[in-house]
Amino acid sequence: MREAAGVREHTPTALLPAARGARALVGHVLGGLTTAVTPVWACACALVLLAALPWPRARRRTRALARRWTVALSDLDAARRSRWYDSTVIPGPDPAPRAAHLLARWPLGAAGLLLLLVDAMLTALFLGGTAVEAVFGTASDVPVTLPGVHMSTTTMALGLFFGAVLLGLLWALSAGLAAAECALARRLLGPTSEDLLHRRIDELTRTRSGIVRAVDEERRRIERDLHDGVQQRVVALAMLLGRAQRGRDPERAADLVRQAHAESRLLVDELREVAWRVYPAALDTLGLRAALTEAADRTPLRTSVRYELAQEPPQETATAVYFAAREAITNAVKHAEAAEVFVDVRRTAAGVELVVHDDGRGGADPDGGGLTGLARRVRALDGALSLDSPEGGPTTVRVFLPVPTTT
Repeated sequence: MREAAGVREHTPTALLPAARGARALVGHVLGGLTTAVTPVWACACALVLLAALPWPRARRRTRALARRWTVALSDLDAARRSRWYDSTVIPGPDPAPRAAHLLARWPLGAAGLLLLLVDAMLTALFLGGTAVEAVFGTASDVPVTLPGVHMSTTTMALGLFFGAVLLGLLWALSAGLAAAECALARRLLGPTSEDLLHRRIDELTRTRSGIVRAVDEERRRIERDLHDGVQQRVVALAMLLGRAQRGRDPERAADLVRQAHAESRLLVDELREVAWRVYPAALDTLGLRAALTEAADRTPLRTSVRYELAQEPPQETATAVYFAAREAITNAVKHAEAAEVFVDVRRTAAGVELVVHDDGRGGADPDGGGLTGLARRVRALDGALSLDSPEGGPTTVRVFLPVPTTT
C-alpha cells in the first residue's frame, strides 16, 4: 500500500486514470492465480471433509485444515485487492464468509480474465499489424462507405483506430472489473449493519470514558494553576497587607501598601491568564478567527494563522478546533524547540480541517497527556486526529471535525 501510494503521489494528474487502469489490469492478471487455485481449493476442502465423515475424531482436524486453506487463500486475495485496487475491506476471522466470497468471485474472475485476454489479443493483433505495415510499407487503401459518405483510408489507419478503441476498452474493462470485485468484497466480507452498530456502541463507550478522564485532567490542571500561581499571590498579598497593618512606621506601611497594590495587579493578570486557559472569552464574543489570532499573539514563537472558513462553525466544533490548535502550539513552544508555527483552518467537503505545522525537532509522543486529551475531545465529536512527527522534525498535527450540513 505504501508503494502504491508513492506511485500515485508521483504520477501526473493527467495520467492518473491511465495509471489506475494499468494497476487494475495487473491486479486482474494476478487475480488469475486466485481464479485458477479456487477450484482446486474447493475440491480439496470437499474431499477432505467428505473423507473424514466416517471418522468423527478426524472431522475436527479436517475442518481445521479446511479453515486454514480458506483463510490462506482469502488473505492472499485480500492482499491483492489492497495492493492493486486500493480496497480497504479486511476479512473477518470467520471462514464461512471468506469461503462464500471465494466461490462467488470465481465466475467473475474467470469471465473477467477471459474478456481481458480476448481484448488484449485483439489489441495486440491490430496494433502489431499496424506496426508491421509501418515498418515494411505494406499498407493498402481501403474504401469506406457510410450513409451519404464515400471515402478512402488505409489499413494502417484502420488498425490504429481499432487498436486504440480496443485499448480503451481494455482500460474500461479493467476499471469496471476492479470496481465489481471491490463491491463483491464489501458485500460478502464487509461488516454487517449489526457489526457496525456494535462498533459504534463500543466507540461511544470509549469516547464517554475518555471525556470523563479529559474533564478530570482539566480540573486537575486548573487546580494546579490556582494553587501554584493564584494562591501564592493571594498569600503574598495578605502577608503584605498584614505587615502594613501591624507596622508603626507610616513610610514603611505606605511602601508595603504599594507593594500590595502591585501584587494585586499581578494577581488580576494571573487570574485573567487562568481564565483564558480555561476558556477564552474571544471565542464567544469575536469568534474562532479572533480566538486563534489571540492565541498566536500570546505565543513567543513566530506564529501565522491562515483562516479560510466563510462562516463560523458550530460552537462545539469551534471550541475543539481552538483547543486543538492551542495544544499543538503549546507543544511546539515547550518541547519542539521550534522557531515558527503555521496554523491553517479550512473547510472541506464534510467538515473543518485544522493543520498545525512547526519546524521543530519532532519526536512528539502521541501518548502524551496533552495529545491524548485532545484526541479524546476530537473523537467525542466523531472527528479524527493524526500526528506526523519524525525524529528531527518537522511536526504536523491534523484534526478533522465533521460539520453537519444545514438546509
